[in-house]
Order: sequence, then structure tokens, then C-alpha cells
Amino acid sequence: MQGKVEICGVNTARLKTLTHAEMDTLLRLAKAGDKKAREKLIEGNLRLVLSVIQRFDKRGESPDDLFQVGCIGLMKAIANFDPDKNVKFSTYGVPMIAGEVRRYLRDNSAIRVSRSIRDVAYRVLQCKEAILSRLNREPTLEEIAKELALTVEEVSQALDAVCAPVSLYDPVYADGGDPLTVMDQVRDTKNTELVWMEHIALRDAFKALGDREKQILSLRFYDGKTQMEVANVLGISQAQVSRLEKGAIGAMRKALV
Repeated sequence: MQGKVEICGVNTARLKTLTHAEMDTLLRLAKAGDKKAREKLIEGNLRLVLSVIQRFDKRGESPDDLFQVGCIGLMKAIANFDPDKNVKFSTYGVPMIAGEVRRYLRDNSAIRVSRSIRDVAYRVLQCKEAILSRLNREPTLEEIAKELALTVEEVSQALDAVCAPVSLYDPVYADGGDPLTVMDQVRDTKNTELVWMEHIALRDAFKALGDREKQILSLRFYDGKTQMEVANVLGISQAQVSRLEKGAIGAMRKALV
């Protein structure tokens, strides 16, 4: 979003600003039903919308879409703001705009979550914003949980549910060469295609053995028994177990080769 001059056809480098006196006059006129005053208020607070949506610029959403949604939040703030109360419009408008953007992101998430979890997530985000304004720092999960009478696990799950999904192919680091992607960091080195093929080959080779050889290998290598213990289970000598075990392993090795 940084460096983008135009959003929805609006030149963000030339956005108007209003003085406190102009804001107060226009808010009162808009409250009385003056449509032109309302339009001037919207135009004069587009910078406020821009500053809010920049918080969400890493969600992968189109800046144009976020800007339009933010403008809806701005219009709601103008319609509901009471100029007689000793509160700055920006103090009232920022949470309204941010809330509208969060609702949009929540309802248009690529991963669908239940309505109950989304409602909890919305409450958590509102609470997080309120504590941030009050303490001038990011609140901990414990502080949010205490404020909303929820468990830390419920707060964590709600925040995870509304996080933007990350593509496995998103670059994490690049230094002139091939970029390091998310997939490179989370790749499973155990369950690879080669390991699967070896597992299938071993399974087929094991199935080709006789019942006595299967039982001996299972007792020896799955149950961890010694040859003498296997001999006692099967009622044969340790030498017979050794011979049958060696023959079974040789047959499997031959099948794999």
C-alpha cells in the first residue's frame, strides 16, 4: 500500500484536512440533515480512513476494497457521532472504521469459521483495541481474557480463527537468489515421497513372507523381544529363530533389490 498514490481513484497525496472548528460546524450541520456538509466531512476525513486501513495492509486484501469499507465505517461514524459530547471525532471514528474493516475481513475470510467463534473474535479485537488505547501498548492474551471473562485458550483460538491465511509459496527471505518460502520452513522431511515408496516396498516384501517368518520379525523388531524370548513364545529353539529370522530378512532384502 505504501507508495500507492491513488486508491479508488482518489489521489491520497492531495486529501483534504479540516480544522477543529470546521469539523465541529460541519458535524452539527450534517446532524441537522445537511447533505453537502456530510460530503465535506467525508472528504475531509479520508486521511483518517487511510491511516486506519494501513494497519491491515498485510492481510492480502485489495487496498481499494479496504478503503471503500473504511469509508462505510466513516459514514456510520458521522451519522452516529454526537458533537455535543466532549469527544474528538477521530477518537470516535477510528474504532468505527477499524470495526467495519474487521467485520469485512471476518465475513470474507478464505477460511470459514463458525458464527460463534467469529463473534468471540470480534469482541476480542474490540477489547484489544480498547486496551491498546488505554495502556499505549499491545495487551497480553491474559489481559484480554480477564477483561472478557474468557479463558486464554478461547482468546487464542478466536484470534487464530480470523488470521489471514498464508500461502505456502509466500517468500520469507530473498537475497538475490531463489527466495526462501513458507513451504521451505514447514516442509515435512520425514513423510517424503521417497519414504512413502520405501514403506510400501517394505510392506509388500513383508506380506510375501510365510506366517512363521512374519511372526518372528514382528516379535523381534516391533515388540523388541530377544531371540530367546521369541523361541519361548513359539516353542522352538533359539537357533531355529536365528535361522528363520536371517532367512526372512534375506528374502525381504532380495525383494527390495
